Amino acid sequence: MSLPPPWSLSATEAAQHIRAGQLTGTELADACRARIAAREPVVQAWAHVNKHTSETPRGPLHGIPIGLKDVIDTADQPTAYGAAAFAGHQPDTDADCVTLLRAAGAIILGKTHTAEFATYHPGPTANPINSAHTPGGSSSGSAAAVADYHVPMALGTQTVGSMIRPGSFCGVHGFKPTLGRYPTKGLCATSHTMDTLGVFARAVPDLLLMDSVLAPCPVPEPKSSGEAILMARTSAWGEASPALQAAFESCVAALKRAGVPVIERPLPAALEALLPVQTAIHARDVHHLLGPIAREHPVSKALIALIARGAMISDTDHAANLAILAAAKAALPELFHGVAALLSPAATGIAPKGLASTGDPVFSRIWTAVGTPCLSFPWGHDGGLPLGLQLIGAPHADRALLHLATDILSRIHI
Repeated sequence: MSLPPPWSLSATEAAQHIRAGQLTGTELADACRARIAAREPVVQAWAHVNKHTSETPRGPLHGIPIGLKDVIDTADQPTAYGAAAFAGHQPDTDADCVTLLRAAGAIILGKTHTAEFATYHPGPTANPINSAHTPGGSSSGSAAAVADYHVPMALGTQTVGSMIRPGSFCGVHGFKPTLGRYPTKGLCATSHTMDTLGVFARAVPDLLLMDSVLAPCPVPEPKSSGEAILMARTSAWGEASPALQAAFESCVAALKRAGVPVIERPLPAALEALLPVQTAIHARDVHHLLGPIAREHPVSKALIALIARGAMISDTDHAANLAILAAAKAALPELFHGVAALLSPAATGIAPKGLASTGDPVFSRIWTAVGTPCLSFPWGHDGGLPLGLQLIGAPHADRALLHLATDILSRIHI
């Protein structure tokens, strides 16, 4: 039986063929490089492509090519953080997540474009579905590379909405785990309180595979107190486009038809209070972590403005904001009582036209701040571009969320 083009395989499918001796990691990596060569002039997902394939350990990711957002240190490939001033920068050591990937047998195929220092000044990547539109940010290259079949999986990061929004705009799964589940040592730090390593894939089983590698000793998962899906429109609902709102309602209807219990109730006030506070916490953290870099190297006006905003936040105001965040986290048991997961928009609509803006992360601000696991999934289209929703789980219930998604998305034919 002939195989489909190797670059079209999911990671789980490719791993099965490699174990069966029907495909090698070198053949798969070469097929991915050929796909990149054919599509890169349009998509521009890659800051660096590794042209060599070495034999890898016989681990769960043996022979699987992986893309890395170019804020993740690699000892054998440059890491420029999306910043012109760091072009050609070569770290001395691998990030901890890269060490885990290599031990699991993964092939580090290259570094994908990012917004500058994973903030708001976009890189050159275009949406692979329509290159006149943004792929989202800041994990733009990783999302686009997976969506355009350059690699089966890629790592990104999220501090506001940089996994969920690009996943939505590019029509793939973006998974942001519980805060702290995956190691962040060796990543460009932008926020003490919210930086999170995440994964893009075209299939949920691939995310379970990657989770077994990046969280080999996870915190024990809490038991769910219910089976219902809670509609979490949040107070930002009015920011969603009519098409997105219609997609949300159609997904709710599909869940109900499939026998999945769906409920609606207001979010605790402490969580809604986070929408304006999350932006202030982020700006303050950026001021402390990236301010010194901006004083020594040329950076974008967007980053200078973000640093300046953070500098204006006093210690007293920052402490008050962190107290609001703590109160929101304390409200999570109430939120998830009787609930298996929340359903929310992943973005305000389709990817905006143009590459100057990466879109609005408003539907991720609350969940990133409190550190819950989130999974984006495509649901419908508008004008030929994908729309996305997200499932949100309780803290540390990451694998439960991924298994739930596998079940209910198959039941509603995703």
